[in-house]
Amino acid sequence: MNYNPKKTRFRKQHRGRMKGISYRGNNICFGRYALQALEPAWITARQIEAGRRAMTRYARRGAKIWVRIFPDKPVTVRATAKRMGSGKGDPKYWIVVVKPGRILYEMIGVSETVARAAMSIAASKMPIRTQFVITR
Repeated sequence: MNYNPKKTRFRKQHRGRMKGISYRGNNICFGRYALQALEPAWITARQIEAGRRAMTRYARRGAKIWVRIFPDKPVTVRATAKRMGSGKGDPKYWIVVVKPGRILYEMIGVSETVARAAMSIAASKMPIRTQFVITR
């Protein structure tokens, strides 16, 4: 899957600060099982895709998986042998700012043991601590 935005209003963004907890995207909407973030972090598009692939490979056909985060923030990197000054670097990759409480993935259509194992594999691809959540 391609996790780059088709179009953005501005090419470059400020880094910002990761303060507080997530107020949006912290409820399970689609599936029965979910993976929830417990720490703030930047998650790259490659990490999101690695987690999604790991879950789909483990859960096989029966599972329906939703990716609830999208990387829409560009990270710029300066060339290595560049002198000081001369502005900001070019966009290198895309990230999503995740705050504690945010749902990363959701799943339905499999048993709890399969979902728990698949989510734990996906959690190992993430740079943060996560927890497995079930709706009642």
